[in-house]
Amino acid sequence: MPNWNEVLIELKKEAEESPTDRIRRKYLKRLSKKTKRNTIAYYSGWLQKPNQPSVAVNDSDMNGFMTVIHQMDKSKGLDLLLHTPGGDLAATESIVEYLRKMFGTDIRVIVPHLAMSAGTMIACSGKEILMGKHSNLGPIDPQFRGISAEGVLEEFERAKREVKADQSTIPVWQVILSKYHPTFIGDCEKAIRWSKELAKKWLETGMFQGQADAQNKIDSVMKMLASHQETSSHARHISAEKCKEIGLNVKMLEDGDKGFQDLILTVHHAFFHTFASSNVTKIIENHNGRAMVIYHA
Repeated sequence: MPNWNEVLIELKKEAEESPTDRIRRKYLKRLSKKTKRNTIAYYSGWLQKPNQPSVAVNDSDMNGFMTVIHQMDKSKGLDLLLHTPGGDLAATESIVEYLRKMFGTDIRVIVPHLAMSAGTMIACSGKEILMGKHSNLGPIDPQFRGISAEGVLEEFERAKREVKADQSTIPVWQVILSKYHPTFIGDCEKAIRWSKELAKKWLETGMFQGQADAQNKIDSVMKMLASHQETSSHARHISAEKCKEIGLNVKMLEDGDKGFQDLILTVHHAFFHTFASSNVTKIIENHNGRAMVIYHA
């Protein structure tokens, strides 16, 4: 039985844990118990707090993943519940490579609602993606401060064509292109190449590994997800049905165990209640209640 000091520590812990924390952690634990797999939720409160920089994928998130993976039995694989607007490409690469080192390719990504941009890239690094009829991924074309890198290149090519055809358009294009710094075009080209290389590599070594038609599937996925012309907007929501159509290994939550689907949605709702009732902006949490919680000022 605990001694006086241990009881005091337990009381302090109980005082620090809010009702939303208890509910969230209870259902995360139940989910892991049902699947018999390690479970990590990587949740951002960007829908409730869209202007907070911490909601995006960034390098500090690695500390959260290191915290929640510590002492896990890696042989049980990983179910990653993912809800994020995306973020920094370098941080995304680092996180995926770390998860691969810990769990190999035995990673299922569960998208209860939205995994956009770099979040879609994380989803594509798993062996399969679990989605509901209401779930969506998004385009992976890189952005610079909200500006599409592919859109910039399209605009630059259009400027060259119009100036070549009619030099009277030069003053107009000078005004438009002057908003870009001298190396911006090259930066856009490099970012596009980088994001495509990563997505292709993760699909080839994970979801489509060993499949005879792997290259055709990768080409189909990239044609949709990595093309600004195809998607028209970086905010485009790509449904589970469309993701399956382009070749991603998507399993529908509705087609499986209803108890499993209900647990996923309950966990999802618990995270949303946490963001709505507190100043929390991001949570990285495992099924044992170990977590890194980010607050806004």
